[in-house]
Amino acid sequence: MRKKGRFMFAAIILSLTVGVTACSPGGSGNDKASTEKAAAAVNPNEPGWKSSKEPITFDWYMNFSWFGAKWGEDLTSQYITDKTGVSVNFIVPPGNENEKLNTLIASGDLPDFITIDVSNDAVQKMIEGKLVLPLNELADQYDPYFYKTADPAKLAWMKKEDGNVYGFPNASSSSEDFKKYGENFTSAQTFLVRKDMYEAIGSPDMRTPEGFLGALQAAKEKFPEVNGQPLIPLGLQEFTDIGNNALGDHLMNFLALPREQDGEIYDRTRDPEYIKWLKTFAEANRQGLLSKDIFIDKRPQMEEKIAQGRYFAMMYQRTDMSAQNASLYQQDPNSVYIAVDGPSNTNMDQPTLSGPGIGGWTLTMISKNVKDKARAVQFLTYLISEEGQKDTSLGQKGITYDTIDGKDQLLPEVIDLMNKDGGAAGKKYGVSYQYWMLMDTNMRMQWDAPSVEPGKQLEDWTKGKTVDFSLYEGINPTGTSEEGIVSNKINQEWGRVLPKLLFTKSDAEFDDMFNKYLQFRESAGYNKIIAYQNAKLQKNKEKLVTLQ
Repeated sequence: MRKKGRFMFAAIILSLTVGVTACSPGGSGNDKASTEKAAAAVNPNEPGWKSSKEPITFDWYMNFSWFGAKWGEDLTSQYITDKTGVSVNFIVPPGNENEKLNTLIASGDLPDFITIDVSNDAVQKMIEGKLVLPLNELADQYDPYFYKTADPAKLAWMKKEDGNVYGFPNASSSSEDFKKYGENFTSAQTFLVRKDMYEAIGSPDMRTPEGFLGALQAAKEKFPEVNGQPLIPLGLQEFTDIGNNALGDHLMNFLALPREQDGEIYDRTRDPEYIKWLKTFAEANRQGLLSKDIFIDKRPQMEEKIAQGRYFAMMYQRTDMSAQNASLYQQDPNSVYIAVDGPSNTNMDQPTLSGPGIGGWTLTMISKNVKDKARAVQFLTYLISEEGQKDTSLGQKGITYDTIDGKDQLLPEVIDLMNKDGGAAGKKYGVSYQYWMLMDTNMRMQWDAPSVEPGKQLEDWTKGKTVDFSLYEGINPTGTSEEGIVSNKINQEWGRVLPKLLFTKSDAEFDDMFNKYLQFRESAGYNKIIAYQNAKLQKNKEKLVTLQ
């Protein structure tokens, strides 16, 4: 999951079974007459989806190659279809997400719904190309009940300069949410070690470069193989065309690097602490502590190796390996991955981890080609409403949940399977975060099953270290603007340079290559990026003041 400050993050991802569905035609009721009929029947004081329950199938593009849920396979999606008449055909790219999405954008023929990382450059491209519809205009015409369900603060934050809102975020938290729920907020950003190996080498302090390298070396020497396969001393997130988030915001947040200084954006890339740790990773490679696998593996391969327990340590999103960790726990509780203090700055300051910001993790939009505008916005309104959130969290009463001890909660057998085998639970029940595209993580706290091991330890470790970075959301230029083009060029260069930095043979070679990157950045127009970011930062500060 690419983050550019997300991480993914801040987001919760349930373990999903691997599977990709192909595009299929929509169901009945998808013509102009159906739309007009649905619009005419809408009562502004009633949820619009109740006005029509004729069968319809929406194509929903997920810009995440690892997404594997199949609508209609599990009890929860079956229940929602019976209730609303809506079925979903997920379209998932089999390989490089951005290549697939760029092809769709170039064709101008997007599926009905699109869910994408909110920071993805393609968001602005789709808006500029008029490929997605303003949600506010759809709501005005077909479902004014949308305004009774959508958080006004989130709508105000997502509003573009033309006054329109083109997408709705998931895992979004306003400043008020932070005040209300902040002490319970967790982050996905963790530094993980395999418990049994870590304890076997004496539970070393890995906060310093020396301790970090020493621990990797000790683990490799003591555990050269895992079930006949070579140990991978260190795991990272996947390398992409713009870098590696584990070595970007994830590492920077562990080092507690500031986001701004003297009221302006701080250049974290040039921070001495950050450079010191990049050199530490390069030194790890020189010592044979970075497996070649980490430079080429994508998430499915990484998940397989996590499930095998082949990594000793990982700079990774805890939510992206929950199913594999649960599987390890079932086999041997000591073989699981636990969160520990990882790379730190010289002062050993506590990490400042990404929490759930107001911009959320992903954005869900409705295509201009949508087969039925009314049913689409009504279904979106249903999903973000408390009723929809409860349905996607708990499923159907008496089937997957019931009122137990005065509280609506998942049945014990459902929770038991979720804890033992998240993938199997997803396929059978589809509850909790199986359908996370429009999840309201704050609202869902009331229905979440209590955290259990091994996930509880990872969650608890992040509490108190989680920070609201809403102020810095949406400040990076995207799209086809001059700044957007410059930013993309610089990001692509970083994606090319970063792995090469890790293969440098000396600190001197590292310095030379890193300085050349900084020179490239300057010549490409980095000053324009900084000016853009500072202007956006000031607007964000003004916007957040008005929202409080």
